[in-house]
Amino acid sequence: MPDSIRHPASSGYLAPHSLADLLQARAHHPDAQIVAGCTDVGLWVTKMHMRFERVLDVTKCEEIRRVEKRDGHVAIGAAVSLTDAFHALVTERPQLKTFANRFAGLPVRNSGTLGGNVANGSPIGDSMPLLIALGARVVLQSVQGRRELPIEDFYTGYRKNVLAADELLTWIEVPRPPAGEHLRAYKISKRYDDDISAVCLAVAMRVDGGIVSHVSIGAGGVAATPVRARQAEASLRGKVWSSQAAQEAAAALRAEFRPISDMRASAAYRGTVLGNLMQRFWLESQGMQQINLESVTRVEALA
Repeated sequence: MPDSIRHPASSGYLAPHSLADLLQARAHHPDAQIVAGCTDVGLWVTKMHMRFERVLDVTKCEEIRRVEKRDGHVAIGAAVSLTDAFHALVTERPQLKTFANRFAGLPVRNSGTLGGNVANGSPIGDSMPLLIALGARVVLQSVQGRRELPIEDFYTGYRKNVLAADELLTWIEVPRPPAGEHLRAYKISKRYDDDISAVCLAVAMRVDGGIVSHVSIGAGGVAATPVRARQAEASLRGKVWSSQAAQEAAAALRAEFRPISDMRASAAYRGTVLGNLMQRFWLESQGMQQINLESVTRVEALA
């Protein structure tokens, strides 16, 4: 066992370089604050004046700083930067490029990690609704072994999750895109660039012979955690994909969640937009593109 783990009193900062050492450090110091890009924890220190006796930095661990293409899925290490993680997702699904570019700002994307965003579990975090829609799974590891579960089952409450005291989130596994997948991810915020979502909705659907054969919907900003819209999914599955089906799914979305009002949006606004985004998904699935902000050409006003 490395001296930095056996004799922790010499330093309050632990940064193991291997996964085995990282899991050992987690087992020996379950109360240590886990850090990665510090885009959130850093604010706890500078804005809330929090202090930590010991921190465990996961970003030096080589095994979880990689993106690996495996059979049927892409495995993204928890310490992979948001920039590199979204690059991997956009490579597989180019339609996500605009959504990826709107995630925070460039410095945050370069320093923050996908694992940190997922583990943080903010209900207005943008990556989780997308990962839910894509059917992603998280890998949790400890010295005792590993377990996997769907990302939507990772959360138990506001910024709470199922991680045991000796566990770490190590990988996010994202299925490769199936043939015929229709995918859209929508972010609604006051500013188009570099802003936090009021509502986020991601929908992945396959239609075979006019019938919805698969649908997965992830939502953010509408509950205490990122959530899967199971009732809306059920209203669509096995139905003819039509304007009527989209309207019924929109109604199901509005009924399924009870969002709060805050500085970013009112509860009524969130509920209305949530349903409207399903209507937008229907229109885009029929080939309409002019409703996308990125398609708008900016024309200088005449003097």
